[in-house]
Amino acid sequence: MSASEAPVPRLPMVPLEPADPTVAAMFDEVRARGWEIPNLYRVLAHSPEMLRAWLDLAWPLRLQARTDRRIRELLILRGSQVSRTRYEWVHHVPMALAAGVTQDQVDALGDGWEASARFDEREKAVLRLADEVTRGPGASAGCIASLREQGFSAAEVMELTLTASFYVCVSRVLHSMDIPLEEGEGD
Repeated sequence: MSASEAPVPRLPMVPLEPADPTVAAMFDEVRARGWEIPNLYRVLAHSPEMLRAWLDLAWPLRLQARTDRRIRELLILRGSQVSRTRYEWVHHVPMALAAGVTQDQVDALGDGWEASARFDEREKAVLRLADEVTRGPGASAGCIASLREQGFSAAEVMELTLTASFYVCVSRVLHSMDIPLEEGEGD
């Protein structure tokens, strides 16, 4: 898809240098972490209070969780496949690879991952969680039991479930607002 064919968000994107000092401070906070301002944040910024709440949940999930980042990125990628959210996929493949997910694993995430030798039983329990939470209404008792059987602590099960659930929210916002990828992403 060329830039001229990219979707137009249903709400305009806030400028990268916003007039609202509260939004400007949040954008500066994101930049201080070494990130460019994603289009998603530029649309969320129409409601500074909601952008603040989003950042206060998203960043701890990303940076302060006890669970291994690699396993969380597998979870996010599988959820983005199930929800058909290209924006998430394009953003998280590089993060997953940087966290130690192999390209073979990325390639094997489609339907049939359950039988793939590229994933161990622990990873499969997490991928099952991604499938069940994303498809809804939520993870089954058997899914949670499987995570526990694979050695995930109660805190880790909560982090993984919250991460899967948060990325369902991300996908719903991205689809609802028709937010395009940033220029040059996903080409």
